[in-house]
Parts: sequence; structure tokens; C-alpha cells
Amino acid sequence: MEASTTNKSFLKKIIAIILGFGPGIFAIGYTIGTGSVTSMIVAGSKFNMQLLWVLLLSCLFSGVLMFAYGNYALLTGETALYGFKKHLKYGKVLAILIIIGVTFGQWNSLMGILGISSNIIFEILVLNFESLNGYEYETVLIIAIVVIVIFYLLMLVGKYTFFEKILVIFVTLMGMSFLLSLFFVQPLSVDVVKGLIPTIPDVHGGKMLVAAFVGTTMAAATFLSRPLFVKGKGWTIKNLNQQKRDAITAAVLIFVISGTIMAVAAGALFYQGKEVTHVLDMANTLEPVAGKWAVTIFFFGALSAGLSSIFPCLLIAPLLIADYQSGELDTNSKQFRIITAVACLVALIGPAFGANPIEIQILSQVFNVFVLPIVILGIILMLRSNKVMKDYKTSLGVYIGLYAALFFSLVISYNGIVALLNYF
Repeated sequence: MEASTTNKSFLKKIIAIILGFGPGIFAIGYTIGTGSVTSMIVAGSKFNMQLLWVLLLSCLFSGVLMFAYGNYALLTGETALYGFKKHLKYGKVLAILIIIGVTFGQWNSLMGILGISSNIIFEILVLNFESLNGYEYETVLIIAIVVIVIFYLLMLVGKYTFFEKILVIFVTLMGMSFLLSLFFVQPLSVDVVKGLIPTIPDVHGGKMLVAAFVGTTMAAATFLSRPLFVKGKGWTIKNLNQQKRDAITAAVLIFVISGTIMAVAAGALFYQGKEVTHVLDMANTLEPVAGKWAVTIFFFGALSAGLSSIFPCLLIAPLLIADYQSGELDTNSKQFRIITAVACLVALIGPAFGANPIEIQILSQVFNVFVLPIVILGIILMLRSNKVMKDYKTSLGVYIGLYAALFFSLVISYNGIVALLNYF
């Protein structure tokens, strides 16, 4: 009887910890979606663990940027774009460029996310209803419409705490699914160590994947939206330490989950000389190694990743526009409903034209890197302003991290331009 009570008590504590996760859960939702899953799987299947160093640096800089943007919100009571517009000389132009750039990248990602998620659901249905095989396009499109309509209706609930709890469920399922997959297949330890040595694969598509890695892991939307989510959580200047822990936890979890996905792909695909070109490839190659049970787990994780990203991607445009206008997001407003409805229609473009969702996803992540230097420069200028920050002094360590992140983002942006020129 005592053992049963102890087990229940332990389970309650675990659930409380998971549900107690702060705004960092949105960082994971933005970062580890099907974009990240696709990039990690394609990289692991093509290059083993060679790009692990890119992931490590991206997560390190992401943690610094989440911390910086979160602290700015708590110390000034302002959100990012509203602050840029209010305090910087060319802040209005900067803010508008950021809104256009981030929205373009996230809505492109949304097309890939919905496409991959719909294809995954289709593959699950085909396992039980083989007759659907001849109607792939029609079924995938219907699934996409149903999924996006459901998510739009959920958006109309319009409460931060509701979005947060939904994301917690999806992110937890995703993390557990990929960790279970890692038990079936692992890369060699020596390859993991080698992956921490900076090198770029000198093959076609190598530069593209490096840019996609950074575009998905150092997502500008993650940092820009953080002040709004911090305020939505009800945190104040008294929560500075909690905000710091939340940023660190989010960055660590992003690295662990993303690294796990890459390791699963390396262990299952790279050593067999197989690459990923279609959605089904991401799981089917696990079957000879680990059986159908592993394939189911992997599909479940990829689907959870996709669903966990739809909410944040639908939210991003109204979030940024509300941020620019007043620093407050009204999820019950007409503006919010119209913009999210437009985002839903954009999401259906990929499935409607039958485009390869993996290619869409990789390309969309590359486009995300181009707005990143502006987003990093913006927060550096804000933190350096005595007028804005008053008596608060940002530590030297944070400045070093921010300037290093700026340099890294400029190098990756150049790399992304070269990759796109070679692609087209």
C-alpha cells in the first residue's frame, strides 16, 4: 500500500514538473518541429554526426538570446518590436523588416510542417486501410484541411495557458518517442566526438543543411516572441532567476532532443548508406533494425513534433504585429482571427499542389537565417542603451555570447546565400 502511494506521489511530481515548464516550452515548440526533425534526420542520414557542432553552437547562442530577450521584457516591461520602434533611431524600419522576414520564414515552414504531418497520418492510415494507397494526394489534402481547421478552432480559445498546456503534451510525447527510438539504434561513440569538431561537408547540399540547421535551431521567432510569452506567463522583475533557469532548460532540451533525432538517423540510415528523400523514408528504414514497433514510435514522435509547431507558427504573425502596435496580444480580436485564418490558408498551399514537404521544409529553414542578424543586433542595441536599461548592467559574459552569436549568424547567412545560389 505504501509503495503504491509512493509511486503515485512520484508520478504527480513528474507531471507537476512537466506542466510547470515556463515560456521555454514555446521555444521548444518553435525550434523542434518537423523542420528540425527533417533537418536532423537528413543530416544524420547523409553526414552521420558531422554537423553536431553546428547544433551545439546554435543551442548555446539560442540560450543566450532567450535569456537576453526575457530579461529585457522583465526589466523594462516592454516587448521586443515595440521597444525597437520606441527607442531605436531606425526602429520602425527595423521592426517592419523583422515582421516581414520572420512571417515569411514561419509561414513557409508551416507549409512543410502541415505537409509532413499529413503525410505521416496518411502512412499510419495506409497500414490499416491499404485501399487508400491509390488516393494519396486526395487523402493527404483532406487530412491537411481537417488538421488545420482543428488547430484554427483551438486558436479561437485564445488563452496563453491553454496553448502552453497543449504544447507541453506534444513536446513531452515527442521527446519520449525519440529517446525510445535511440534505444533501438545508436551511432558510434567516436562519430559523436568527431561531430563536435567544426567541419562543413564538402558535398552538394552540405552548405544548405548547415544553414537549415541554424535556421531551425536559432529561430528568430523564438527570441522575438519570448517577451510576449514571459508577460503572458505573468512573470515580473521578481522572476529574473526563474527566467534564466527557463532559458537554460529550454536550450539544453533543444540540444538533447535534436541531437537524439540526428543520432537515431545516423544509427539507422547512415551506416546502411540510405538517404531520406520522402516522408516514409524517415521511418521505414528503422524497420529492418528494430521492427514495426520502432517505426510506430518514430512516426509518433515526428507527428508530435509537427503538431507542436503548428500552434507557434500560426501565432507568430499576430504576435509580431501586436508586439509592434502596443506590446500586447489580444487573442480575441478580429485582427488575430483574420491573420491566423490567412496563415491557415497559406499552410494548405504545399499539400494542395502536392509539393514534396521535405524539400519545402529544408528551404524554409534556410530562409529563416537571413533575418537572424537583425534580430540579434536589435537586442544588443537595446541592452547597450542606458536610457532603456537604466541601472541594470548586462554582464560581460552575455555580451560576449551576443556578439559571438551575431558573428555566427552573419557567417551562416553568407553560407545560406551561397547554398541557395547553388540550389537554384
